[in-house]
Amino acid sequence: MDRPRTVLVTGAASGIGAAICRTMAAPGTAFLIHTRRNAEGAEAVAAAVRAAGATASVILADLAVAAEAAVVVETAVARMGGLDVLISNAGFADRTQIADLTDAGMTASVEAIQGAFFRLARAAAPILRAGQNPRIVAVSSFVAHSFRTNIPTFPASAAAKAGLEALVRVLAIELGASGVTVNAVVPGFIRKDSGAHRAIAPAALQDQAARIPLGRIGVPDDVAAAVAFLASPAAGYITGQALHVDGGLVI
Repeated sequence: MDRPRTVLVTGAASGIGAAICRTMAAPGTAFLIHTRRNAEGAEAVAAAVRAAGATASVILADLAVAAEAAVVVETAVARMGGLDVLISNAGFADRTQIADLTDAGMTASVEAIQGAFFRLARAAAPILRAGQNPRIVAVSSFVAHSFRTNIPTFPASAAAKAGLEALVRVLAIELGASGVTVNAVVPGFIRKDSGAHRAIAPAALQDQAARIPLGRIGVPDDVAAAVAFLASPAAGYITGQALHVDGGLVI
């Protein structure tokens, strides 16, 4: 194919999503940078991607709305001529404990994380089958694995991320014959961008460093490096996996 290798990254206006775009940007690649509403942040990421020699476009959409996922995928194809890599990163963290968690709160997490990934992958699968080294990478979280009294719990987020990882494994089976690999990365404690919403206060986050064998809180670039590898041609024989990027956090 003579078109660029095309990459769709959701939740890419800041944090891990933005770092993924910057890490993967290179001549011969094209990005559709998704955000729900942070257009300014997404445009800044697009500028950084272009400076690295790639092409970039921005789209705003609320992936918790069922019809929006297909629209985002269709937009990627329309603007870039195809789709080779889907990176599902968009979501949010909710620390509400079960006693206070409403039905609406649980549904919001499931729709924004698990539901959005399901609908994106469903829409993208027929296109990825014809892609160049086609890849799906979902960003999960340690909250679906770590359940200890000295680590914060995120009931709704944990359930949604666990469901996302189950879908990764099922999709790896369904799409394997077409050469599409499907994997997840599982970040541990990761620092937020300045001004971003924080589910854990900075001081409380730093306290967790003592429980991490590498002795530090991660940064978005740590996760981006793992995503970039799984999305690369070099990872063609890796599928159905959940790669933990957590500094050795004991779970």
